[in-house]
Amino acid sequence: MAAPEGTLIQSVQRALHLIESVVALDGRANAKELSRAQGLSLSTTYHLLRTLTHEGYLRRLDDGSYVLGPTLTQVAAQDRMAAVLARARPAMQGLRDELRAPVYLAVYHDGEIAVVEIVDSPKVPSIDLWVGIHDSAHATALGKCILAAMSQADRADYLARHPLHQLTQHTVTDRQRLESQIHLSPLLAHDDEEYAVGVRCVAAPIVTTDLTGAVAVAQRRATPLPPREDHVAAALQRSAARMQRTFALPQAG
Repeated sequence: MAAPEGTLIQSVQRALHLIESVVALDGRANAKELSRAQGLSLSTTYHLLRTLTHEGYLRRLDDGSYVLGPTLTQVAAQDRMAAVLARARPAMQGLRDELRAPVYLAVYHDGEIAVVEIVDSPKVPSIDLWVGIHDSAHATALGKCILAAMSQADRADYLARHPLHQLTQHTVTDRQRLESQIHLSPLLAHDDEEYAVGVRCVAAPIVTTDLTGAVAVAQRRATPLPPREDHVAAALQRSAARMQRTFALPQAG
């Protein structure tokens, strides 16, 4: 239902239309072009542009033209991540129920590896991430899986910025040994008490043109009757392939 005309705020409409005009003008336009495009006076256009620039929705370049700003970029990134998580959850829930283990999803974004979703339940609670993956990717199956999927240049850059901290006596802290371990099994990565004592983890990569990530299951060594390793590997790879196909599908407009 259309909103009554009296409830619309004209200045907000004009500001939003200015953003649309910047996009329509190949992502870069000056105040005069935007004024003409929206049929606004130049003074009104400047007032709106100053506000949009102050709030980060637009950015003013040295030549006086305007481009989309960091606030819009952040909103778009959050929207994309929300769509990724919505598509991932059904497969993660199925994997959790099949393997009776918590499931984790991590992605590589803006030079960092981050866990973006955990699917567990009261019967299979998640493992406490006592050290953030930002500082422990080398000690986790998720991190090693993503490092293996990176380009050599991105991996070298990441490892140069992140020290290989020793979290347990099993943690690999030698870069050459870590690189060898990563290349040994690109389709599955393992963490056998490298991140936390008594915890094993297996991860499979999820790689599309827009996303580099991994899905993993964690198991406590004390768990009675855990699934066989070959069953875990097969279920994990099926789930990763399902998510990869789902992520590659175009989003509904």
